Amino acid sequence: MSALTPLLLRGLTGQARRLLVPRAQIYSKPPREQLRTMDLAIGLTSCFLCILLPAGWVLSHLESYKKRE
Repeated sequence: MSALTPLLLRGLTGQARRLLVPRAQIYSKPPREQLRTMDLAIGLTSCFLCILLPAGWVLSHLESYKKRE
């Protein structure tokens, strides 16, 4: 490592330290209405179909993807 590396890194991070970003004021309240069972079922089903199903497809066909044709 060069002797100039700490100086270069200090110069790069020095500007980032000077920027002061105000913290967001986040307030939370209870929900106006509770989620129904059907809403939860639809949400969980859509997550399953969009994320887990394609991953399962790829894993189940992994051997055919490894073959060179």
